Amino acid sequence: MNEREISALKGLTPAEVKDQLRKFGPNQIQDQQKRGLFKIILEVFTEPMFLLLVSCGVIYLVLGEPRDAIMLLFFVIIMMIITIIQEGKTEKSLEALKNLSSPRALVIRDGERFTISGPELVPDDLVVLSEGERVPADGILLWGTNLSIDESLLTGESVSVNKVPVETYEMSDAAMARPGGEDSPFVFSGSLVVSGQCVYRVRATGEKTEMGRIGTALGSLVKERTPLQNETGKIVRYIFILAALMCILIMVVFGITRGNWLGGILAGITLAMAMLPEEFPVVLTVFLALGAWRISKKHVLARRMSAVESLGAATILCSDKTGTITQNKMSIAGLWVDGKEFDIDPLQKKTLPEDFHELVEWGILASRKDPFDPMEKAFVALGESSVIDAGHLHPAWDIIREYPLSREFLSVTNVWKPAEENCLNVAAKGAPETIMDLCHLEPSVRENISAQISKMAEQGLRILGVASGRYDLGHELPPGQHDFDFKFLGLVALADPIRPAVPGAVKLCHEAGIRVVMITGDYPKTASNIARQIGLANPDVSITGAEIETWSETELCERVKDCNVFARVVPEQKLALVQALKANGEMVAMTGDGVNDAPALKAANIGVAMGQRGTDVAREASALVLLDDDFSSIVSAVQTGRRIFDNLKKAMSYIVSVHIPIAGMSILPVVFQWKEVVLLPVHIVFLELLIDPACSIIFEGEPGEEGIMKRPPRKSDESLFSTRTVTMSLLHGLVSLLLVLGTWIGAGKLGFGIDAQRALAFVCLVMSNLAVIMTNRSWTHSVFYSATVRNASVPWIIGIVSIFLALIVSVPFLQNLFHFSSVPIWALFSAAVIGLLSITWFEIVKVIMRKRGKSLI
Repeated sequence: MNEREISALKGLTPAEVKDQLRKFGPNQIQDQQKRGLFKIILEVFTEPMFLLLVSCGVIYLVLGEPRDAIMLLFFVIIMMIITIIQEGKTEKSLEALKNLSSPRALVIRDGERFTISGPELVPDDLVVLSEGERVPADGILLWGTNLSIDESLLTGESVSVNKVPVETYEMSDAAMARPGGEDSPFVFSGSLVVSGQCVYRVRATGEKTEMGRIGTALGSLVKERTPLQNETGKIVRYIFILAALMCILIMVVFGITRGNWLGGILAGITLAMAMLPEEFPVVLTVFLALGAWRISKKHVLARRMSAVESLGAATILCSDKTGTITQNKMSIAGLWVDGKEFDIDPLQKKTLPEDFHELVEWGILASRKDPFDPMEKAFVALGESSVIDAGHLHPAWDIIREYPLSREFLSVTNVWKPAEENCLNVAAKGAPETIMDLCHLEPSVRENISAQISKMAEQGLRILGVASGRYDLGHELPPGQHDFDFKFLGLVALADPIRPAVPGAVKLCHEAGIRVVMITGDYPKTASNIARQIGLANPDVSITGAEIETWSETELCERVKDCNVFARVVPEQKLALVQALKANGEMVAMTGDGVNDAPALKAANIGVAMGQRGTDVAREASALVLLDDDFSSIVSAVQTGRRIFDNLKKAMSYIVSVHIPIAGMSILPVVFQWKEVVLLPVHIVFLELLIDPACSIIFEGEPGEEGIMKRPPRKSDESLFSTRTVTMSLLHGLVSLLLVLGTWIGAGKLGFGIDAQRALAFVCLVMSNLAVIMTNRSWTHSVFYSATVRNASVPWIIGIVSIFLALIVSVPFLQNLFHFSSVPIWALFSAAVIGLLSITWFEIVKVIMRKRGKSLI
């Protein structure tokens, strides 16, 4: 069945398809959005900060301070809105990633093929499946060849079952049977195509499938806990315990020394609010979700959140050649038959000499009629270009058996039944050494052909051998390709140009301390030629798959240390390479697309599957999916991964540093028994409204540091809270605390009242926070340079905070709500300047580190 015959079966017009999509989709989407909003609101109501604010409001009501209670309630509403917006943005990012990572389906509609996500399928769609893909919906088989499907997810049977198509299209209306059993025409969602290809008609989708009925959801993006989330969770728990103990201690001390137990509870809750770093988990969730979304914009889908963290630590990128480094747009560049050569220029049509017609004819017969593979497309394209006589093309012949590429035989063989002959024609193409072996050539002939292969391979061409054979029609077909009697016809050279962006990406990797390794099934000389073109180190040193098989694990670990080109490698040998590289302490990113690549992808620290030509099995085993199959996209994702980790460190450092002066100014008045506390719950809430957006919006949107790809990869076990990061955070916090404390004491010495002292100390604290935001934007360049770097969130947050701060220190009504009193302009200006000066020491450290050629990050 060809594409025209298949498309003729399609009964839906584009308008009818859209109608069905409207029928099946909107209500489910709306219900999902409602459930997501309810979940977010429920999380807000159970947050510790929310509960503490409500507790403070109740205490103010008991103390007869309804004004303060209402003010806190207002801030609670504002915080809820901010949280819902942030969580909503995160949920949308995850939902977008979920849609991207859902199973893809190649469908035929109105005679045209295009790829859609699994959930977009509707009944009566025609779906094309190939080896290694998952079935996206239940249906009935219309056409198939050598189709074997693993239905173990549904039946528990580990052995795959053969499938046969229905005899007529009308029979496809028959009721669906249950999974399991040989020679059935029914295929089921979630099952895996082990071999062959097919076209089937969709009968059920979503919850109506067999998989849907048993409640199994495949292809969903799970919000898993990453190593950083686990690390941060532990720190939050420790600080929470410390905050709880300090809270109780302050309550007791305040109650005993002042006899005001309600005031003590209020002071204790204020301290707990000041110490509780609730921003940690929020920041991680936002950064990882939005980071995965940003990486998807680089054409890389993060299927696992841990991959977002790991990207910045990659030390080796192992990449396929075809389609990743090269464009995967094969064209036949040359032919060789019995010592005669013929070069083909696709831009200049030249008549192909008769001597080469047979080679092209059998090369086409060794390909599928409707090929997916770029090499097979190149053969068919050459046949359709009228360079050979029409008599050498056989559109009426039927293929009755395919012998696929295997580990033992790197060749493909097709058996054809001509309409007018009483024998079968057998065509084979594949690796030249395999074809020569199938043809049982004499050593002298082999030597002559091998010399020609080397000559072609040195030009960076991919070489295939082609053979032909005959087989008696009355005999049963043999089990393997080696049982046919083949005749060697010649060699075909194919060109696959490199992607233009790859050399620059490889250079960027080398500057970033990342080693690039190319793995290919091509000849060593072909691989070395491509390696030279893209700028790999040591391009002339290569290791073959045959050598890998003979070496011990220890020897392989030693050999892979300085080799960047691996040729004639079969997928199973990738696993050995990954394990050897990891044993050497490398953080390995590995690309793959086939079913047999899955073990290597799973074993790699970062498995990268191909999104366009990759199989579903490869995608499920990987952490990342390369949506455009382009090597440069991986490098862009690594750069984004480094930026995400850097910005996470800046955000965490900021959170730690700003909590120190807040907590300090909450504890000191109780410990030293001052007449009045400095910070009240309303002040803490205002500061929290500044901290949350700053660390999750400003720092997440901050561009990468200059030279981010000119430093070596970070260690895979590097903590966000490294000694340097914690030291910088503590210094930021302690300096801010000393300046705020100095402002409070200095204002008292100058004769200002308690409320005026509080206003000046608060202004100093807020300005110190803003200064820390600005200086933390870059740990390399000065705060003045950072001000010139565009970050859309910075002017909005700085501007809004500054306006609100000006209002609460100048408008009488707001002054009363914040327990402030009027203060002269010069005093407010002085407090603001003191707060801004809190980062002076850090700016000096940056200058010193830059002069030494070192970085703080």
